[in-house]
Amino acid sequence: MKKLTAAMTIAALTVCLAACGKTAPAGGSANAPASFEDVKGEGVMTHAEYLAADVDDEVTVETYVQAKQSWWEDKATLYTQDQDGAYFIYDAACSEDDYAKLTPGTKIRVTGFKAEWNGEIEIAEGKITIEDGNYIAPALDATSLLGTDKLLDHQNEFVSFSGLTIEDKGNGQAFFYNWDNSGTQGDDLYFDASVDGKTYSFTVESYLCDQNTDVYKAVENLKVGDKIDCEGFLYWYEGANPHITKVTVK
Repeated sequence: MKKLTAAMTIAALTVCLAACGKTAPAGGSANAPASFEDVKGEGVMTHAEYLAADVDDEVTVETYVQAKQSWWEDKATLYTQDQDGAYFIYDAACSEDDYAKLTPGTKIRVTGFKAEWNGEIEIAEGKITIEDGNYIAPALDATSLLGTDKLLDHQNEFVSFSGLTIEDKGNGQAFFYNWDNSGTQGDDLYFDASVDGKTYSFTVESYLCDQNTDVYKAVENLKVGDKIDCEGFLYWYEGANPHITKVTVK
């Protein structure tokens, strides 16, 4: 994940509990109305139309906040999703008062420009408007999609992985602080886990879930060989880079 400026760290850490806190971000079909219908407003793209747009095209979408990553200098970074797919919102114009209103499920309209960063598709230079409506996306079990081209179809969605085995990250360690183990507590956590004989990389993004959250502590306590289930957002960076928000040791 591209990092914000160093000065943003304090602000980001003050909001990470909104995303992780003592529980993972809300998820599950039980949180959505049984008769939920996602009607798009005039001039709003469907998810398919958004995906078909070219990079740098202006886009307008209506979507629902699933987790908040950070706010700084009237700009917000959000994980959002509707019934058809997800939208990562990066540094969109948003007042501090409005940011406080963006609880999980909140419907928003975002107008900005489609952008791509090392494989991650996102909306940049956007503006957020809060609308009426609420939706919490259920976690998609993406375990069987790991290592397949179909995983990309679910970029940025709220997903789960089950039956994973923690692998040696290096020197018998179950995790690294930063991708190369150059960091310290408070930095991103990286861990490797395998299923069906293949190993994949996962991240606890510290701006989303800081060192005080349950998921951060759970990863720090992992041991090589542990069996886990986990869930989070299917971020992309030169390939799948899931931002994990919950780990359950079995």
